[in-house]
Amino acid sequence: MEVNGTLIWYYNICKREVWLMSRNIVPDQNDENIDFGRFLHEQTYKRNKKEIAFGNVKFDVILSTKEKLVIGETKKTSKYSQASKWQLLYYLKVLKDAGIDAEGVLLYLEEKKRTEIILNEETLQELEVMKNSIVDIMQNETPPKVEKCKFCYNCGYNEYCYS
Repeated sequence: MEVNGTLIWYYNICKREVWLMSRNIVPDQNDENIDFGRFLHEQTYKRNKKEIAFGNVKFDVILSTKEKLVIGETKKTSKYSQASKWQLLYYLKVLKDAGIDAEGVLLYLEEKKRTEIILNEETLQELEVMKNSIVDIMQNETPPKVEKCKFCYNCGYNEYCYS
């Protein structure tokens, strides 16, 4: 499995989730948070192009602008803002590697909040470190040990880790 934006997102929340996703062990698809996220994604930004696949990544939405290409990543809330930021930075890196300059915007739907994201040399270096660490996690025979954090309660893998 290649590193993608979803793994970058999980890496910034829980390293164990990275290992589980890399083994195609998916979170509980009946989890109400996952269902609600799908609903929000389907019902928002209907006039824009959505779910654009580019290589091994999928952008949530491309926002129309005459000056530049802007990739939008939609999220329910800013609760996972750091993970969301790194996911979008990874998408911008994939575009940059293909010779396409773009900017990003995180769209927090419930909060009606937007955060602009711009790739720079420092974040490119940090993404490379993350990518290498993700590859190391994926190559391990066993998952990382459970490390309880503030996100465990609403996690779709909760039963896997704590049953």
